[in-house]
Amino acid sequence: MTVPKTSVLVLDCAEPEALARFYASLLDARTAPAEGDPDLLLVAGPTGTVLGIRRDPDRVPPSWPLPEGPEQPHLRILVTPDALDEAEREAVALGARPLTVESDATGPDGRTTHRRYADPAGHAFVLAATGRTPNGAPAR
Repeated sequence: MTVPKTSVLVLDCAEPEALARFYASLLDARTAPAEGDPDLLLVAGPTGTVLGIRRDPDRVPPSWPLPEGPEQPHLRILVTPDALDEAEREAVALGARPLTVESDATGPDGRTTHRRYADPAGHAFVLAATGRTPNGAPAR
């Protein structure tokens, strides 16, 4: 018999409260302290997604993307194609920093359907257009 498990992606940063607020706003989620770990906040989204934000005062922001290196681990946030521009505006208004501006003609405006950012603590994330809604249903 397999032992029941769950998992959560954890981002380390010096100020977890601020980063948890960023992701809670971006993902329309709520935050709560993790039971038994005073240095960990959990951000829980309406679709069941959980992201951990852990205090690490010595954390140094990653340098990504490196032009000569492979893509690094990152959070991929899926949105419907018609919501990509609005999601980008929300992310930037909340403090995300665009990492690259790419144009590959995959989007209707000639821009790419995968847009790369750094969150306020420097972690990479991507807004990616998908043919499905965030709850997994096909987009209309």
